[in-house]
Amino acid sequence: MNTNAVLYNDLDRILVTREEIAKAVRELGEKLTEKFRGESPVFVCILKGASVFFTDLIREIDAPLTTDFMVVSSYGSSTKSTGVVKIVKDLDKPVVGKHVVLVEDIVDSGMTLSYLKRVFANREAASVSIVTLLDKPARRRVDLTVDYSCFNIPDAFVVGYGLDYDEKYRNLPDIGVLHPKIYAAEE
Repeated sequence: MNTNAVLYNDLDRILVTREEIAKAVRELGEKLTEKFRGESPVFVCILKGASVFFTDLIREIDAPLTTDFMVVSSYGSSTKSTGVVKIVKDLDKPVVGKHVVLVEDIVDSGMTLSYLKRVFANREAASVSIVTLLDKPARRRVDLTVDYSCFNIPDAFVVGYGLDYDEKYRNLPDIGVLHPKIYAAEE
């Protein structure tokens, strides 16, 4: 997609280009290949936002991994987390004794992933790692360690490469800061 495309008009600026994303995903894939050498981890995509990142990432990992998907909600159509985490779609198979890798698009407050770490500990996973495309530590509301992230970003509302605002902008190949005029009425 060309940066003159109409969806780019709603951005204040591009924060991370598609080229920077591709490079970071490749490098992360190499790190995860090394970490899970000799293992068979379960990579869990947190839908919908992480789907683009997840797909690109697992193609960069040279390990006999399996995949599964979850839908977890704490935002609705808002720009702010409600703080209430709800599992909308759960895993298809048990993870007892398995190394679970939660793949998320962005870690903001940390509440969703903190909740999921507890869920998987209760399900007796051998380990739980958190992998995210974007980490926004300035917004953290809980003590949470992100094991791997591609980019630390400032406190801005971002869209693109799977991230949305009200289900729009996921198809942008770059990550941009959404112009406040788009969501100002909600604040």
